[in-house]
Amino acid sequence: MIKSKKLKTLLLTLSMSMLIAIPAQAATYKVIPNDSLTKLSWLFGTSVTQLKQDNNLKSNTIYAGQALKVPTSYYTVKPGDSLSVIAKKHRISLYSLRRANHKWTSSIYPGQKLMVPGVKVTSVKASAAKSVIPYTSADLDLLARLIRAEAENQPYKAKVAVAAVVVNRVQSKEFPNSIKPVIYQRINGYYQFTPVKNGMINKAATAEDKKAALEALNGSDPSNGALFYFDDSATNKWLWSKPILARYDKMVFAQ
Repeated sequence: MIKSKKLKTLLLTLSMSMLIAIPAQAATYKVIPNDSLTKLSWLFGTSVTQLKQDNNLKSNTIYAGQALKVPTSYYTVKPGDSLSVIAKKHRISLYSLRRANHKWTSSIYPGQKLMVPGVKVTSVKASAAKSVIPYTSADLDLLARLIRAEAENQPYKAKVAVAAVVVNRVQSKEFPNSIKPVIYQRINGYYQFTPVKNGMINKAATAEDKKAALEALNGSDPSNGALFYFDDSATNKWLWSKPILARYDKMVFAQ
């Protein structure tokens, strides 16, 4: 029989081990089209110089299908887990988790190991009281106004998903790193969000819009990690060519 003091120590050790992700280690990442060392350095929380050194690269050129060593942590899937739950536990975006594992479906199974990008040694305790990105009251109001303009007559899940797309963009590092610059961003002269162009962004938000915005800021993501959304009447072939991650009534959410 283990003495009481030793038993307490053992239980404490086991408890602590369950709360910590596996420390960062070298893993193999398969390059996909449009990847670059810069994007991968952002995704895995390292530098271009370190990636080149770890992979004996003489230039910044990489190609689709190439296997690269990247620093990452691993998480073993447990019963009841989902990708969104795992992302929230580690306080990373669902988009980043999908991107690191090339996982654009929601199918996972207990015992499966997933790379957790940008996490060295991380507590997996989720804190619902903290948002997944920093925001001000003005940011919350702006996000809620975007929800009203884009999804006024759509289901509540679609409203949360609209806000989640903004959150995912803030976290993706392929877009600006805060809410207002993301919403007002123009790329090649084109507004990323139509309500900014047509002025609908200035309509006051409802209490439900603000509630949906807060849910997304606290980690809820019905978009399943999407970076884009559009109406199902859209004729843009480029948008429809993207992997579809979720649909709610007339709204389509894509990677």
